[in-house]
Amino acid sequence: MAIDRREFLWRYGGGLGGIALASLLDRDGLLAETSSGRLEPIMHHPPRAKRVVQFYMSGAASQCDLFDYKPALLKKNGEPFDPGEKVELFQSSPGKVMQSPWKWRAHGECGKMISDIVPHIGSCADDIAFVHSMVAKSNIHGPATLMQATGFVLPGFPSAGSWVQYALGSLNDNLPAFVVLPDSRGFAPSGPQNWSAGFLPASYQGTMIRPSAKNPISDLFPPEAGYVTAAGDAAGQDVLAKLNQRHADQRPGDSRLSARIRSYELAAKLQVSAPQVLDITEETAATQKLYGVDQTETAEVGRNCLVARRMLERGVRFVQIWSGADNGHPRRNWDSHENVERDHGILGTSIDKPIAGLIKDLKQRGMLDDTIILWTTEFGRMPCSQGNVGRDHNPFGFTNWLAGGGIKGGVTYGATDEWSYKAVEDPAYCYDIHATLLHLLGIDHERLTFRHNGIDRRLTDVHGQVINKILA
Repeated sequence: MAIDRREFLWRYGGGLGGIALASLLDRDGLLAETSSGRLEPIMHHPPRAKRVVQFYMSGAASQCDLFDYKPALLKKNGEPFDPGEKVELFQSSPGKVMQSPWKWRAHGECGKMISDIVPHIGSCADDIAFVHSMVAKSNIHGPATLMQATGFVLPGFPSAGSWVQYALGSLNDNLPAFVVLPDSRGFAPSGPQNWSAGFLPASYQGTMIRPSAKNPISDLFPPEAGYVTAAGDAAGQDVLAKLNQRHADQRPGDSRLSARIRSYELAAKLQVSAPQVLDITEETAATQKLYGVDQTETAEVGRNCLVARRMLERGVRFVQIWSGADNGHPRRNWDSHENVERDHGILGTSIDKPIAGLIKDLKQRGMLDDTIILWTTEFGRMPCSQGNVGRDHNPFGFTNWLAGGGIKGGVTYGATDEWSYKAVEDPAYCYDIHATLLHLLGIDHERLTFRHNGIDRRLTDVHGQVINKILA
């Protein structure tokens, strides 16, 4: 009996032999890819979450002014700082013990003490797991920022968002799987390397979108001059397709062109989908107020958070939102060497209501259960003063927090000493945060690998433990 081509492939390619062949082809990079770059997701156990929002406080947010309450700083304010050992600082000598300029209050049923700088986030304390024992391997912004973003202090490694997209693929066809919303004032140290695909295929890098800009996505539409016509554009695309194919045929195994082609194909889809997803006028006035879009101090971060929610509900897998730019003056980031009250006051206000608004909005829509929210920074700040009212870098103990997506709310993991100087209980690194994040997404961090230069590379390098105590 004659059979058609599709039936032949199903009968003779769908059995164990076909599965083995597909595995061998995939290992050798010869298997045809889907639009997301993989045939199917890499998943090792049932997931608790399917999406991630990562907030990054560039410049090093002060744990002892935000979330790590220490009565000793109140009692010993103005006294010499003496933790019983030599104190290594980035650019100063230890000043006196300096209490936070903000008061602290208990929040939620868990009674978590949180600074008055972020009262709205405090109102979400029962949904948040605080990790107070974070440690960094560098006290220099560039390497430390890369470490929290990619797991390595050196450039050239894929970001966490790229790893997640590589493992799980996309949930949509018309929007990128990994989106980055930078601070409008500029890039953090190391810039776009923080969301690079590194040695993964180039298509897994983050797509940068600026929701507050006149053109949120660069070069998405033709110039307003009008010399590009629909017919001319179509003809140009045909020629370009032929040139691309010729180029690809001469360079087998090189993913850069295919990634570029895929990005242009996605751009064509974005011309239809992006304006709609970025149009927050569709949201009610109450929703915009919840995010702080209606207030000057919170408008930018509020818009980014609201756009993030609109992207998540349309299938974007990983959204990274940045607060803080470069180290210019006056300060445009959290690097408060000169005046922590002035700089953290502005930035704390800018993120507080928008982040809390996102948590509350996701919760009321039933999306928080399968969306992980991760708040991080490259390192913390010292409990002693730099000059009179600033704080120097502190890589020895700082805070991350997580919410949603299988995280147990209202809990605290790890601890710093009485000063909020060094992690003394359950020290944690970015590897542990990344291992936990991947675990909640259904991925074993030790089994998610990519062979590069003869090494099976991982997001967690050769480290990392899932922080089971913060899992629901």
